[in-house]
Amino acid sequence: MTDAENSKDKRDAPGGRWRLFGDAFAGLPEPVQATILMVLAMACFASMAVFIRLAAEGVHALEVVFFRNFFALLILLPLLWRSGMTMLRTEKLGLYGLRAALNITGMFAGFTALTMIPLAEATALSFTAPLFVTIGAVLVLGEVVRMRRIAALAVGFLGVLVIVGPAFGSVSLGTGLALVNAILLAMTALVVKRLTVTEPVDAIVLWMVLLSTPLSLIPALFVWQWPDMATLGSLVCLAGAGTIGHLCWTKAWSLAEITQLQPLEFIRLPLTAIAGYLIFFEEPTAAVWLGGAIIFLSTAYITRREAQIARQRREA
Repeated sequence: MTDAENSKDKRDAPGGRWRLFGDAFAGLPEPVQATILMVLAMACFASMAVFIRLAAEGVHALEVVFFRNFFALLILLPLLWRSGMTMLRTEKLGLYGLRAALNITGMFAGFTALTMIPLAEATALSFTAPLFVTIGAVLVLGEVVRMRRIAALAVGFLGVLVIVGPAFGSVSLGTGLALVNAILLAMTALVVKRLTVTEPVDAIVLWMVLLSTPLSLIPALFVWQWPDMATLGSLVCLAGAGTIGHLCWTKAWSLAEITQLQPLEFIRLPLTAIAGYLIFFEEPTAAVWLGGAIIFLSTAYITRREAQIARQRREA
């Protein structure tokens, strides 16, 4: 058994770090655990949008990006301490650097978009990321896309048109930045897919924050101002919500089939819409709901087809 498998066994063993809610939670069927964790992850991701907006009221979005990475680094340092510097040995530093550059650029675009357009609209547009991943997989990885997935892509981009309006000339800067964020997220996903062939997951996460923190500090220095206590609190909550959300999300995927969990990601839209209404007095339009649903259904279909194809290949 490898060290990674031994480590996973320790995490999942009784008393391991994944027994987040005690014996009662650990005793539930795994699909139920996965559903609960997925809902919690979506709640965390929805709250991130709120904390980004609140933090950006006190400091520039470039600073928000830096602090998001900086606090994530502080949270992950114990992992590096336990594992040692050997985890960081790699021959893929160029790919790690590309991933970090795409990551912080996407964060800046996405965080700025959240300050310019309603939270629900930004969330609905973020559902386009899997569409761009599919396109990138064809152009970069040479994957074959058949007619049903092409039709799903077309339907997904129809949902984008529903949200932004029939005339592209009326697209706002915030909407454009939200779509740029989705494209960069897709590019990041393709780089991560390449990295996972040879690199351990913990190393991928650590290299991301180790490189993203100094890279995001450089542009932040040009607009630097020290955050007040309220802004600092929002920044800490942002990092905490993101870290907890990704832990819950990752564990959920390890417990259940992708076709069970992927539809739950749509929960982010109503959660974000409710938060936007209660905190920022934003009322999502019917176009946002309809377009978000169309985009999500198309990405859900693509994800389901990819899972079916992968299962067929394993069974062949």
